[in-house]
Amino acid sequence: MTVSTVAVPVPTPLYQRIERLAKATRRSVPETLASALAAALPLAPDLPQALADELAGLHWLSDAGLQKAIQPTFSRTQQERLGELNMAEDERQLTAAEEAERTQLLAEYQRALLRRAEAFAVLAQRGYPVPDYDKAGR
Repeated sequence: MTVSTVAVPVPTPLYQRIERLAKATRRSVPETLASALAAALPLAPDLPQALADELAGLHWLSDAGLQKAIQPTFSRTQQERLGELNMAEDERQLTAAEEAERTQLLAEYQRALLRRAEAFAVLAQRGYPVPDYDKAGR
């Protein structure tokens, strides 16, 4: 593994916390910092890089930014069109254009769902309540 070194100014109180953690875990300060960064910026190897970066970036949003991110972005029109294409597929073979549209809509839906789920997870980590859809009757 290639390693890069970066000099980063760290406030003394934060450095002291890192140093205490390093001693408690019998690791060096650089190892402890590298572990903390890896935890803060998790890899998602099974996702496209752009989507993985977008989801990781949610961890750095303000609470207000996360509240915005949990709002649905897949429109009612897109939902209806995806439903139409799914039902049409049950009745007949879709044209190449319809299949491409369906694939694109499904990818957008999945991206929106992952984004909302990650935003909810970050809010939950910050102590915000997460809706219980089972009790809400969906």
